[in-house]
Amino acid sequence: CSKWMALGETLDLDGRLLYPMVNGQVSEWDEALDRVADGFKIIIAEHGPDAVAFYVSGQLLTEDYYVANKLMKGYIGSANIDTNSRLCMSSAVAAYKRAFGSDSVPCNYEDLERAKLIVLTGSNAAWTHPVLYQRIVRARQENPDLQVVVIDPRRTASCDIADLHLALKPGSDAVLFNGLMNYLDQHGERNPLFTDNYCEGLDTALSTAQHTAPNISSVAQQCELSEEVVEKFYRLFARNERTVTLYSQGINQSSSGTDKGNAIINCHLLTGRIGRPGMGPFSITGQPNAMGGREVGGLANQLAAHMELDNPEHRDIVQQFWQSPTIAERSGLKAVELFNAIEAGQVKAIWIMGTNPVVSMPEADRVMAALKQCELVVVSDVMARTDTVDLAHIKLPALAWGEKDGSVTNSERRISRQRPFLDAPGQAKGDWWIIAEVAMRMGFAGHFAYSNPAEIFDEYARLTAYRNNGRRDLNLSGWIGADYESLQPMQWGAARLFGDGRFFTPSGRARFIAVTPRPPATTTSDDYPMRLNSGRVRDHWHTMPRSGKSPRLATHTQEPYAEIHPEDARRLGIDDNTLVRVSGAQGEVLVRAMVGEAQQPGSLFVPIHWNDQFSRNARVGGVINAVTDPLSGQPEFKQSPVRVEPFNAHWYGFLLSRRELPMAETDYWSRSRGNGLWRYPIAGHHVPDDWAQRARRLLCSNEHDVGWIEYFDPATRQYRAARLVNGRLESCLYIGPDHKLPPHDWLEPLFEKEMISDKERIALLSGRPPIAGEDAGPTVCACFGVGRNTILKAVREEGIDSVEAIGKALKAGTGCGSCVAELRGLVGIG
Repeated sequence: CSKWMALGETLDLDGRLLYPMVNGQVSEWDEALDRVADGFKIIIAEHGPDAVAFYVSGQLLTEDYYVANKLMKGYIGSANIDTNSRLCMSSAVAAYKRAFGSDSVPCNYEDLERAKLIVLTGSNAAWTHPVLYQRIVRARQENPDLQVVVIDPRRTASCDIADLHLALKPGSDAVLFNGLMNYLDQHGERNPLFTDNYCEGLDTALSTAQHTAPNISSVAQQCELSEEVVEKFYRLFARNERTVTLYSQGINQSSSGTDKGNAIINCHLLTGRIGRPGMGPFSITGQPNAMGGREVGGLANQLAAHMELDNPEHRDIVQQFWQSPTIAERSGLKAVELFNAIEAGQVKAIWIMGTNPVVSMPEADRVMAALKQCELVVVSDVMARTDTVDLAHIKLPALAWGEKDGSVTNSERRISRQRPFLDAPGQAKGDWWIIAEVAMRMGFAGHFAYSNPAEIFDEYARLTAYRNNGRRDLNLSGWIGADYESLQPMQWGAARLFGDGRFFTPSGRARFIAVTPRPPATTTSDDYPMRLNSGRVRDHWHTMPRSGKSPRLATHTQEPYAEIHPEDARRLGIDDNTLVRVSGAQGEVLVRAMVGEAQQPGSLFVPIHWNDQFSRNARVGGVINAVTDPLSGQPEFKQSPVRVEPFNAHWYGFLLSRRELPMAETDYWSRSRGNGLWRYPIAGHHVPDDWAQRARRLLCSNEHDVGWIEYFDPATRQYRAARLVNGRLESCLYIGPDHKLPPHDWLEPLFEKEMISDKERIALLSGRPPIAGEDAGPTVCACFGVGRNTILKAVREEGIDSVEAIGKALKAGTGCGSCVAELRGLVGIG
């Protein structure tokens, strides 16, 4: 994974929150913890337990999650604790629970090697799950019979290994899988031994599938696919018993995401393709410990240990085990509901842990406004500045990766230890410790007096076994009293669940769910005629507090963008690399246009990562409508109606500087990290009367004794300037009348020199490298820092004709492999 390979560049303490802060002032831990506990107690006394809430994160360890859930549901007595996993996988949870009676992932990673067919739907795994994706790549090399189908409206890097790509109409997934279920039944692929003895609800589900997707022609029309490609997919699925359907956000992040998950599961149940090697419906998660959070009840509609709030017996089990004074009796507020309740004044105190909802939530501007008016906002984080931390009354410094001690669970239910290898910086503490200290100050000392995470894990393991008797899927009885320090990765449950045909529903049978496909909850209109899709880029992570520190990770995608099809670009008068304004009913962003065939006409893709720390106006969450799946509460991040229009900038530019610079006067800016410098693409409406005065004011601050060189051509409106300190390049600025600026990748190595030559000074003002061919071009391979021009030169001059040959010559593509699809395209260009 490129992000893993660059972690060493993110471990510095620059920007870290190292001390507790109360109302902007550094505080001692005792004071800060007392203020949190007292604030919560006062609000609970005046308004009841439902007036407070926790919003936690898949970045927490299982032990952190467990203590937070115990405090809120068993001692405060409210279920108002939800997690940012609500935004990425709660629909998968709801679908599993409807079908199996429990949140049980049936597969394991070995099934990817054992399968004959892998259906990758709603996931660009090449970028979002690169380790798993490379596992599939190796499996194909070792087993030429393995086939891969990718189902995605976009043509992504994952399509590089696809035998078949179904670029279906956005949102039509349930139709496709209903049609598959119908086709399988019609062609004799039903497994009656399995369906008759181990399932229920088949007749109703199949009747609904037959009604909504009666034949291939109907499916093709509804999904806007050719009949040939639909039939080819259906035949592949029918002929390969060992089929794994791997799915993620493209399925989950929908107002009907739960139904889409069940439509997939139905096909596996109908054919009995579950519980055996190389087959099954496999939801993959997107955070380090979203699975651990699911296990200990991090969602507002769960109890710990996969027990349910709406089950009186489960409530009794948990309360008895915890010996708690109360237990939440009804589901709490899910993420979108929670921030709406803050806006309405119903929730008056919130503790946010390890997440950045002002960026990641839909209708993010409303979330920001709600937090600004909230009576008490507490944030535990590792960074001193994020869009959310900036709004906190009390800031609590938490440990980061490499400093934490605890456990996590991955997508195949495998628990592993996270051991610290770095000392705790400043006064940062583990999240479990912070929560437990607040709990004790709230009067619950006897129940939260943990001295280490091993005690918490042991308590959690004992809870999973308490009054279980095999009736619940999650049972860690084998690890009660285990040597926590030497704990090795372990998968709970069987390697593949449900191989015995026993499920966790009241009847013990798997349930088919009748799925009636629904269109997106919001429709396009004359005002908002296009569909906005959002997701990740290859080398960044969530809202970038860590990956944004890495020069290596910031090279491939340096600024926020909107991917748009050439037909839409021509119709709207948008040129590649210009700026566009993307507007929805809730807000707007200003981003760079990326014109390409990968996007469908009428649709737009904007990444989720950028925020007010890294750009002026690119928080795409502010544009996304807060409509949710009625069962899971997961927002529909893929289908917001928007309008796209050119931003008529009268000048474009870029700025490289060793220092972070204030960019308040610029209409557009973003920033990214380079080696020893910051990059700032910039643009604006208004042309300054005097570029030189503005440039010196920005780059030189109050320093007057600096080396300053500049060039200005009034006829072409080209301006270039550089600041040197003792002959060392400190910053440089390039301005032009349009987006067609000189290439500047060759400039960055100049910042690594202690003194630049006269020839290089001239090059700074000419905008051309001092030696022809020195410009490596935009980075393609982040793992080894290999640029596009370097690759093309090798292809042309050295006769390189394959990705493998590029790897041998330049190492590009031999790290995480996420750039292989791009490399293959460059071989063709060369």
